[in-house]
Amino acid sequence: MQQAWDTALAVDRGLKASHENTAAAASLLEAARSARLPNVALEAGYTALDNTPTAKAEFFGQSLQMPLAQKESGAYKAMASLPLYTGGRIERGIDAAAASLDAAKLGETGDVQNIKLRVSNAYVDVLRASRMLQVAESHVQSLEAHARDVRNLHEQGMVAKSDLLSAQVALADARQKALQVANGLDLARAAYNRLLGRPLDQVVALDDLSPGAAEQSLPALTERAISQRSELAALAQQIEALRHQAGAVRGENGPQVALSGGYGYQENRYQVNPGQWMVTLGAKWNLFDGGVVRHRANAVERQAAALTEQRDELASVIALQVRQTWLDVQETKKRLIVTQSAIAQAAENLFVVRDRYTNGLATHTEVLDAEVLRTGSETNHANALSDAALARLRLKRATGEL
Repeated sequence: MQQAWDTALAVDRGLKASHENTAAAASLLEAARSARLPNVALEAGYTALDNTPTAKAEFFGQSLQMPLAQKESGAYKAMASLPLYTGGRIERGIDAAAASLDAAKLGETGDVQNIKLRVSNAYVDVLRASRMLQVAESHVQSLEAHARDVRNLHEQGMVAKSDLLSAQVALADARQKALQVANGLDLARAAYNRLLGRPLDQVVALDDLSPGAAEQSLPALTERAISQRSELAALAQQIEALRHQAGAVRGENGPQVALSGGYGYQENRYQVNPGQWMVTLGAKWNLFDGGVVRHRANAVERQAAALTEQRDELASVIALQVRQTWLDVQETKKRLIVTQSAIAQAAENLFVVRDRYTNGLATHTEVLDAEVLRTGSETNHANALSDAALARLRLKRATGEL
């Protein structure tokens, strides 16, 4: 089973998509951290004016005009800016991105367990179909032997021809049912191969599943599920991310302090120093914005509250899943005991009825009824074996341990 899981996990496209989502969340975290680093920008341009910028002055009744800049000029600037204080906007943004990354990783864990469960279902379906085919083939062989006995008795004149015809019809019906079961087995193998990314007609040889170790009590399993299920932990991280986002939004209304500096050059033959170095310590505090930031932060907090309700609902659903799968395990354990004993009883009953029919003490219908009981008991046991294995796997998935 572990080998099947590893193969499926390596080829599943849904899991690859989850990997990409996690990588995207990691990139967003790096982007949030980069907001603390200096920002360096280069600017360049060329300006053409329709008139030369000119200053006008009056001296002792005389009007003077003096050009201030060129009519056409080029300029460039190199500036660096470093945020010093942002009211918690950058820090809370980093915290939100980190929580989102954790949520993405936990979501990927849940996807892995879902894939394992799908493979487990397909694995058990193949085992179930294989057991059903064995039962069907055993049914055919039993009816073939009975048909030979009836033919011999008919040739000796000991039974009516109707018995022979009835035995032949029952045998034909068993053969066509065996063909249907064989077709179902082929489909189950194809579905299993598809999950593992293999050719649909590849030969499938599976080991039987062991009954497994005894499980813990229901309360203990439920407690473990609530603490271990990645879906709950992912929702908790998403809630944390939204709360940090709300804090980041509120930080937009806090004081924003930044240090910037650089070099700028403006082509101007009328200026003594066209190039200038500059340093600026700037601060901005948005005192009133009409409540825009407050409402945006409240909206994000409402989203966090909605996810909290969803998490509580999911916890209730998970508790129900654990209880259902735990009860399924208990049921299949009892079914295994009952069906195992029924097989021996049904086989003994068939032997006795056949012996009585050979000696003329039972009817042909009683033999067929006994064979139906035997086949039914083997079918029930085969289903109980498959259901028991599947119930334990589903219980592991419900507790987050698959």
